[in-house]
Amino acid sequence: MKTIIAAHSGILRGAGASILSALSNLPSLPWLARSKIERHLQMISVYQWVITFLIMGGRRSEWVRNWAVWRYFREYFPVRLVKTHNLDPNRNYIFGYHPHGIFCFGAFCNFGTEATGFSSKFPGIRPSLATLAGNFRVPILRDYLMSGGIFPVTRDAIDFLLSKNGSGNAVIIVIGGAAESLDCNPGSNIVTLKNRKGFVKIALQNGADLVPVYTFGENEVYHQIIFKEGSLMRAIQKRFQKLIGFAPVVFQGRGFFSSNSWGLVPYAKPINTVVGEPITIPQIENPSPEEVDSYHKMYVFSLIKLFNKYKTKFGCSEMARLEVI
Repeated sequence: MKTIIAAHSGILRGAGASILSALSNLPSLPWLARSKIERHLQMISVYQWVITFLIMGGRRSEWVRNWAVWRYFREYFPVRLVKTHNLDPNRNYIFGYHPHGIFCFGAFCNFGTEATGFSSKFPGIRPSLATLAGNFRVPILRDYLMSGGIFPVTRDAIDFLLSKNGSGNAVIIVIGGAAESLDCNPGSNIVTLKNRKGFVKIALQNGADLVPVYTFGENEVYHQIIFKEGSLMRAIQKRFQKLIGFAPVVFQGRGFFSSNSWGLVPYAKPINTVVGEPITIPQIENPSPEEVDSYHKMYVFSLIKLFNKYKTKFGCSEMARLEVI
């Protein structure tokens, strides 16, 4: 029997205030200033995800669901969830999520928790995050990430989550996955989508509406070295991607104690996730390739339209374009 580990809603209210209060009561020292304490707690909450990906450490850790961790996480990143249309709670949805970032910080902040008030903006909609992390072949890393509410991107998992509570279910899929991380760099807007059609077929089989979602700014949190297609390093990255489920990348961020030094802490750039207009999808038990292609084209068109409408508002130039590969 396949087991799906889904999002857990247990939240420890007030934990963040308790931590800060305890530290603030310590003897007055320059490095213990309240603002510095808060800043370091923010960076620690972010840094633990970086360590997870780099050294694959930590088993099923309950503290990753602690409200205090997410509080400081979202305060480090000025994240915002932008609603453009209402979602009918009598329908089910598949969100095509395009964070276009190395570690998908926006995905965790915006959909993994209530950091941006998802339930108040979309009442009656219950989101669940699906990424390839749930499919990782490295047991320790997989268990750690799944303990934070991530589940595998499989047909069985998505079917279950779309049907377990009748209507109002929303499955968020990071469509580009590991392949998309290879093209992340400030100033670029590239999504791996052209040949990703499985999510459209599942949407048709379940009659779940497709919702395009694009995150602006997440691509700016790291500087990454991009290796050209056909190069030896690119081939090595793709080989590792097939073997272990994610692609190793060469990147740099800021230092832990100084924003002017080199380090692995991401830059605190504004992240804006825009939820577009849902595409009404009929339920077709056995959709034909032509039907899948038709709705896939509609989705790509809607995503590009969404990007073009909001690009200048969230830091892109008028000449910027979304490249679909």
